[in-house]
Amino acid sequence: MFHWFETRIKAFPDEAPEQPPDRLAAFYWHFVRPVWPVFLVLLAVGLAGSLIEVALYAFIGSIVDRMKEAASPQTFITDNGGMLLLMGFVALVLRPLVSTAHDLVKNQMIAGPFNTRVRWQSHRYVLRQSLGFFQNDFAGRVAAKVLQTGHALRESVVQVIDGLWFAVVHWGAALVLFADADWRLAIPLLAWLAAYGVTIRQFVPRIQRLSFNASEARSVLTGRVVDSYTNMLTVKLFAHADREDESARVALQDHLDRYQESQRNLTRMEFVLYSINGALMVTATGLAIWLWSVGAVTIGAVALITALVIRLIGMSGWILMTVATVFEAIGTVEEGMETISRPVDVVDKPGARPLAVDRGEVRYENVSFHYGKEGGVIDRLSLRIAPGEKVGLVGRSGAGKSTLVNLLLRFYDLEGGRILIDGQDIAGVTQDSLRAQVGMVTQDTSLLHRSVMENILYGRPGAGEAAAVAAARKAHAHDFIVGLQDMRGREGYAAQVGERGVKLSGGQRQRVAIARVLLKNAPILILDEATSALDSEVEAAIQEQLYNLMEGKTVIAIAHRLSTIAAMDRLVIMDQGRIVEQGSHGELLSKGGLYAELWARQSGGFMAKEAAE
Repeated sequence: MFHWFETRIKAFPDEAPEQPPDRLAAFYWHFVRPVWPVFLVLLAVGLAGSLIEVALYAFIGSIVDRMKEAASPQTFITDNGGMLLLMGFVALVLRPLVSTAHDLVKNQMIAGPFNTRVRWQSHRYVLRQSLGFFQNDFAGRVAAKVLQTGHALRESVVQVIDGLWFAVVHWGAALVLFADADWRLAIPLLAWLAAYGVTIRQFVPRIQRLSFNASEARSVLTGRVVDSYTNMLTVKLFAHADREDESARVALQDHLDRYQESQRNLTRMEFVLYSINGALMVTATGLAIWLWSVGAVTIGAVALITALVIRLIGMSGWILMTVATVFEAIGTVEEGMETISRPVDVVDKPGARPLAVDRGEVRYENVSFHYGKEGGVIDRLSLRIAPGEKVGLVGRSGAGKSTLVNLLLRFYDLEGGRILIDGQDIAGVTQDSLRAQVGMVTQDTSLLHRSVMENILYGRPGAGEAAAVAAARKAHAHDFIVGLQDMRGREGYAAQVGERGVKLSGGQRQRVAIARVLLKNAPILILDEATSALDSEVEAAIQEQLYNLMEGKTVIAIAHRLSTIAAMDRLVIMDQGRIVEQGSHGELLSKGGLYAELWARQSGGFMAKEAAE
């Protein structure tokens, strides 16, 4: 039974992720619309449950009057047997069934699946954000918003539906029953409702604002703490645990301040609620007793009114807290919406086609890119890389080498010009197909916190374990992999590598990354300081495999250690976003330009010159 209810909402929809609206009501409807019938069922069973509750209270008043009017106690049950059986059926059968149906819809149909669905859709959309989105925010902060928003959205919708029927049915029925007994009994209830409405109007908007602030502070706190943990090596190397303590303390204090401000508002609200509830109890019950004393109402009416007043008072706190919870959740959703609903900067154009690479020619045509600034980085650059050509990019730090590679991978959209692969403008092809045709090994290699095997197979998931092991052997990684063991006893290729691969040395991570790209076997290869983390012996061993890997591929290699790329077909020398020299190693040395200067410094010529002077 539980399984049937738990599978009514599809927790992991297959539809392509799309940008949620950036307006609050539309943001809610975006997630609720596909599953609205389930919430309609919750509304219906909530109404039925509320009506049953009110009927039971009305029965209390009726039974008191019938007991008073009974000819004798001995005949009471016989005379009222039908009504007693009906109310027994309602209390023993109907009420448990309706209440259980309500719980099944709320707890099984909605709570888990809908919460997961919102998180899944939000995560899929955020995961496809441009690289700049993640570079401009804490990963922990983004993750916190994705996870918090799903829970808060579900909680606020469910609480509104539950609170709505309880409030409408109970208050409406109370007015009818009070007025039916005597119209004057409706006066204190109406006055209380007015005071209750004013209380909500005064305090609830503050709750939403304060919740937004607290949620933002909580996200920042999570981001800072995760940032410290993620960069633990840096923290240890510079012995800055105290500085990280202070950073966390500031964030914790800010969160505490905002939380305490919210709690102060809550305490004030509850004080007002206690006061108006006390006034209702005294005025309504006192008036009912006075009216009974003058013969205007029956003792059953007094019992009904007293019971309903106690119920309303008990419910009023719950409803007010429900309203507070709803607006607190809305504040959290609103804060999360600001991150989740951002448009993706780099998107596939309508009708974008998969990239087809037959030869591997790369052309930069009058390319400009300034990271949104007025100038700098790359300025009107043109470069052709022939199919199968091996090109080395050389230049000082900040010359634009890595930016040129990032633009080829379309991590950013160009601000001018175009980039072609085999004559196809990369702006008009799908991003996934573009990156599938490019293999890349970077200097700062980070691995997924999964097994070594999973990390290697990330290059080509369907390749199989045998192919992954073969790639590891070619990358000279197999020997150290078979000796790995993680904290849970998993060994070899099954061992987990830790967050970003921290359980491996820099050289080990680099060799796993090279194995991953070897397995991918893409026609275009980018090496960005690919061997910088390796010692000379291992680098020499892997260099041969890299040359084998480069065979038949178009290669772009970036290296500050010029000896690793001196044998490339052509070296392209960059300075301040422009190409200033091109040619082979020998040709560039003979020119005596920037490359010759950089080579002299690395080969000891600069130091020798300094010593001679």
